[in-house]
Order: sequence, then structure tokens, then C-alpha cells
Amino acid sequence: MKYGDMVRGRLQRRLNRFIAEVVVDGVVERVHVKNTGRLKELLLPDTEVLLEVSDRPERKTKYSLIAAAHDGGWVNVDSQAPNPVAFEALKAGRIAEIGPVTRVKREVTFGDSRFDLYYEQGEQRGFLEVKGVTLQQEGIAMFPDAPTTRGTKHVRELVKAVQEGYAGAVLFVVQMKGCHGFTPYRDMDPDFADVLEEAYRQGVRILAYEAIVTEQEIVLGGSLPVRL
Repeated sequence: MKYGDMVRGRLQRRLNRFIAEVVVDGVVERVHVKNTGRLKELLLPDTEVLLEVSDRPERKTKYSLIAAAHDGGWVNVDSQAPNPVAFEALKAGRIAEIGPVTRVKREVTFGDSRFDLYYEQGEQRGFLEVKGVTLQQEGIAMFPDAPTTRGTKHVRELVKAVQEGYAGAVLFVVQMKGCHGFTPYRDMDPDFADVLEEAYRQGVRILAYEAIVTEQEIVLGGSLPVRL
């Protein structure tokens, strides 16, 4: 997934879930934060950040905050990025646990949920639910960084889909390089961790892949070990 025009800045402070103040070329700009999560370990004062320049002149904010510098690299914090990244990788057959597919479609409804991706492999039909990960502790990527009743609901629906003959998988896109494993953040949301374990026992595949983040794009990298 490629971005448009990008500039660097220095974060001054995050005002609320949607807006932060960033110094760009000596000028304090109010920018849109494309992630409503906490991001407390990333969006610290004086952190270098990447901003995408908006091509919509009517917008109130000229820039969107896309990534933050951390440990010598970039962490993508755009919550809208993981889905297109996964779509591109699935379509290209680069998710090894799934392999080549003959059809991919976004945002498909099943039961009471809408899954991120639907795919076909000959006669096999499947769903892929995508979760973006920006939190890591001591090299272990973790999700969620806040309680997620919506995420728990989606995993339960995946179990129902598998029971009806679909293939089902949850893909955690770790929006950075350098992690050496993934685990659900049980202390933050024990219900989600429990549902994920049960889903695995019921045949839902639990996958984690790191992402390669540069100043212009984010693409899916290699797989990471998952510990439930």
C-alpha cells in the first residue's frame, strides 16, 4: 500500500483521539490522527512522525499522521492500512498459510458481522478478519491495546462460519518490523484472548505477519510465531 505526498514532523502533543499538534518546518500544525487507539508508547512529545499531505483542499486538517519513529524504524499507526495491505497480499498469494486464491472480495457480510476479506480457492470459500497491531512489549506484538467487544464478536462469527464449512482465519498485521512473536494481550482484554483460543480449537487459523514500513508505503512482510 503506497501513500501520497509525505513530510516529516515533530509531535508536540496529542489533543484528543483525532487531533495532534505537530511541528512541520517550524510551524505548529493540527493534524488528523488516523487511529483512535491509545498509542501511549508511540505518540510521545518530540517523537518524529510521518504525515501524509491531504489532496482535499476543503479538509480542516492539511495532514494525516501515518507513522511514528520507534527503535530506529517506523511504526505505522494508520488504522485503515492493515485491510488494504492484507488484501494485496492475499490477492498475490503471499499469505503462505492460505496460498493462491482465485477470488478476493472486501467487506462481506456473514451472520451479524461483516468480515474484512472473503476469498475462494476452487470449491473452498473462506473469510479473513484483519486486525492491526501497533503495541509491542519486549519484542512481542500484542493485541488489543484497548478492550474490543467488536473484535470478540467477529471472532465468534468466524467460528460459526468454520462450523458451516468455510475456511476462517484471523490475521494480525503487526505494523512494524523487529518483533519476534505475537500474543493476545490478555491483561487488557481477557474475553478476547479466551475467544481467540476457543476459535483456534474450533479450526480458525490464527496468523500474525510483520509489516515492512517505509516513508512511502507499508507492505506485508514475514510471518511471526503466535502464542495463545
